[in-house]
Amino acid sequence: MKNEDKRSFSMGAYQLDIIVHGYPGKSVCHGPLGFSTIALVRHENYTALIDVGGFGQRLILNQRLKELGISPEEVTDVLLTHSHFDHAINWVNFPNANIYLSQTEMTWALQQPAGKTYVPELYISALQNHANLVLIEHDQQVLPGIKSLICPGHTPGSTVYVLDTGDCDVVFTGDACKNRAELVSRAADMTYDKTVTEESINKIWNAWSRRVGGLLIPGHDLPMTLERDSIQYIGTHQASIKAWLDDQLNKTTIISLTPSH
Repeated sequence: MKNEDKRSFSMGAYQLDIIVHGYPGKSVCHGPLGFSTIALVRHENYTALIDVGGFGQRLILNQRLKELGISPEEVTDVLLTHSHFDHAINWVNFPNANIYLSQTEMTWALQQPAGKTYVPELYISALQNHANLVLIEHDQQVLPGIKSLICPGHTPGSTVYVLDTGDCDVVFTGDACKNRAELVSRAADMTYDKTVTEESINKIWNAWSRRVGGLLIPGHDLPMTLERDSIQYIGTHQASIKAWLDDQLNKTTIISLTPSH
């Protein structure tokens, strides 16, 4: 596995790019941050995004794809881990893509009361009738080299995607396991059933550790590797806020959300 710039990885026949690094934090006063991971997997047979973020990531997503020489029309597949707004909104950006979501997740999302959850009701309703919607099941070969694992707990149909590169596995966990703390503790900050979540995280561990050199891409954290049973981050956390706290428009304050060591 070649690590070029902490965002790009050449892995046999696959090219993996982290479009947006997720961030393992919650806002205290203004609802969820929604800083979620967006990843791109390229193969000779497809150009696939795994999750597509929310409104706040829309322009970043478009710009990063442009930097990689990819137009929205060239994205062939969008693999959604679950239906929450910070992961699923921007499927509308990709007019030619097949959109994948688990059958269980779609059924559950459509049953949620409007305005009461993190499910974007209108987007899920539109997706239900989308011509290129593909509803998937557990342990299904979704694309060449990529299979689905339904890992409930965060939502009933949360899906983990496992990419078999030939030499190792890349595990995209979405919010079935959002960050390192959840991975290590086998518990989650947002779950409807603690026991179900623990079982799902154990399933994630099994998928990640079955071969040496595996890479884990969480829904709200940096990529990780497992070296001699020790979890190692790839890259560094980056998050900050530019705030207007003065009387002058051209004077701003940068507030870092990352700890200094």
